[in-house]
Amino acid sequence: MANLVEATSQKQFEEILSKAGSRLTVVHFHAAWAPQCGQMNEVMAELAKEHSSAIFLRLEAEAVLEVSEKYEISSVPTFLFFRAGEKVERLDGAHAAELTAKVRRLAGSGGPGGAAEAPGLEERLKKLVRAAPCMLFMKGSPQEPRCGFSRQLVGLLKEHHVTFSSFDILQDEEVRQGLKTFSNWPTYPQLYVDGELVGGLDIVKELAASGELENICPKEVSLEQRLQAAINRGPVMLFMKGTKEAPRCGFSRQILEILNGTGLDYDTFDILQDEEVRQGLKTFSNWPTYPQLYVRGQLIGGLDIVKELKESGELVSVLRGES
Repeated sequence: MANLVEATSQKQFEEILSKAGSRLTVVHFHAAWAPQCGQMNEVMAELAKEHSSAIFLRLEAEAVLEVSEKYEISSVPTFLFFRAGEKVERLDGAHAAELTAKVRRLAGSGGPGGAAEAPGLEERLKKLVRAAPCMLFMKGSPQEPRCGFSRQLVGLLKEHHVTFSSFDILQDEEVRQGLKTFSNWPTYPQLYVDGELVGGLDIVKELAASGELENICPKEVSLEQRLQAAINRGPVMLFMKGTKEAPRCGFSRQILEILNGTGLDYDTFDILQDEEVRQGLKTFSNWPTYPQLYVRGQLIGGLDIVKELKESGELVSVLRGES
């Protein structure tokens, strides 16, 4: 079976867990209305490519309430980790670096036929500090800091519009202790930029006061930048409701059938997973409805225009960027 799947019922969820056996199974409890879930779905997709021996399962929390209630899912995104049908770990929140670290650690133990040995602590730490351009190792999460120093540092980064990812050291004692030696810095929080230690709260305060923090740390990405990046993610991009495997409206289903009939490759973006993109792209493109098709960053149009291009015999050449 494919290692990136969606479950739409309790029965399907239980069948997938059963078939997975001793393989690591990562379950993402998500919601279509939460943009952070869409972002974490992208992380899941990349992890599925990296860890072919593990199963990555998406489950809409509000649609399969029996499962959500059984595992006390109170917010999204939430990730549960299973092996042999038993829950072994849990991660609450949109923490890409922590999810990546947990998957790499758990996927390296107990797999079928003897999985590859988990990387050593030093290698883990090297990867963690470079998991994002700006990494904050803290107690708790940016949404719920678990100490005053962490709360203050998060506040400074947000005040100065810094884009950052975080790692909750309270969730991993090995990282919590090992990073002190690795960085030769005995306290938390710790801030890293491009894998290099910047320092703790006092140093970040000094950098903020001197105006240097903005020059050192990456800035927040604007919505326009996000939209440009999404449009240019592939040569042919379709913004639709749902996915290739599971379209969520009739118009999206029809345009998929037409594009599939060309035999050409294309990428899709599920606008139901990211409300900011869903609303912002309408204004950005001056096109009020979905689906929307782009070729090499240029808007082609919606279903009606794609139908016209197919009928005129121009669709393939347009998708190839020839006209």
